[in-house]
Amino acid sequence: MSVEEEATGRVETATREAPERIRSTDREPQPPDLIRAPDPVRPADPIQTPASREQQVLDRIERVRHRKARVREDRITLAHGAGGKATHTLIEAVFLEAFRNPLLEPLEDGAVVDGLAFTTDSYVVTPLFFPGGDIGDLAVNGTVNDLAMCGARPRYLSAGFILEEGFPVADLRRITASMAAAARAADVWIVTGDTKVVERGKADGCYITTSGVGTLDRPARLSAAAALPGDVVIVSGPIGEHGITIMLARGELDIEADLTSDTAPLNALTRVLLDACGDGGVRCLRDATRGGVATIVNEIAEASKVAVVLKEDAIPVRPAVRGACELLGIDPLYVACEGRMVAVVAEQSAEVALAALRSHPLGADAAVIGRIGDDPPELVLLKTSFGGTRIVDLLVGDPLPRIC
Repeated sequence: MSVEEEATGRVETATREAPERIRSTDREPQPPDLIRAPDPVRPADPIQTPASREQQVLDRIERVRHRKARVREDRITLAHGAGGKATHTLIEAVFLEAFRNPLLEPLEDGAVVDGLAFTTDSYVVTPLFFPGGDIGDLAVNGTVNDLAMCGARPRYLSAGFILEEGFPVADLRRITASMAAAARAADVWIVTGDTKVVERGKADGCYITTSGVGTLDRPARLSAAAALPGDVVIVSGPIGEHGITIMLARGELDIEADLTSDTAPLNALTRVLLDACGDGGVRCLRDATRGGVATIVNEIAEASKVAVVLKEDAIPVRPAVRGACELLGIDPLYVACEGRMVAVVAEQSAEVALAALRSHPLGADAAVIGRIGDDPPELVLLKTSFGGTRIVDLLVGDPLPRIC
């Protein structure tokens, strides 16, 4: 008999005898020392209510947010310029770490020192010319608005140009004429500048950097860290128009919409608001550029250690913008504006602030979109049209690159 046959025979014998052994064992009592004690009763796991699960999520978010910023990528990506999480990480881990000082650390729209506000910004929009504006008036309005958000009266600008070899002089004249018109409209002077030319293929035609100086006529200091529970959040008009206009102007999508950029100087509008509310009535002003309104309110929530609760139905969005966003799968809250601001005002000043904004053409469609709460701190919540609530976090990627 082979080894395989012998093994097979043993298996068959064991199989025939197994039932008999089992029956025999059932009839014979086991010795007391072999009787198996019942398994101890395990305590039941604590019941997790929806509230406790929600608290665990909030605690996890808080831990992640308070980690020290660290750039994990070896090279810069487009997301680092989108105004969302990657941008904030880059600023905190590289620039703030290197240049840290009391004036820079608040990371406001501009620095306020010795009765002056100072700011700078760069513009790399594609295409250079779009419905409602171009890179020229965008560069002037953007810097004017950053000064206005500090509560300052914009006075003087500088303009630096990086031009690509082969760029049409006619286009440059068109851009500078647009800048001159925007400066006159904002009542500022362009008083100094610089020009560089790079080899063909090293730039997208024209890049502009503008810096600005403004004077502070009021003692009140506006800051993203000044919001208090009970305050009201106001937006000066419909959101998302600039970002969607730029996206459609590129011609990459077969979508037609009657849209123009909202680019505009906001210094006159902010003066109307501040004059109406008086000292202390306005806590914070921010223009909703890269990352849109969602990024601005997240910055306010984090800086002030408060909760921001928005109402989806109250947020003004033009039908064309909403329709384009739905087709593209984009939330309008994250789409850039260039002529809209978010204001946080004291509750007792809310009606006066809204009336003041609506008295100006640029604020005719101003609306209260939410309130400041105290819990959960550093989070933005959105009361949806369906009656639910969701967290509005910082943008992770960049759905609309190169929009400002």
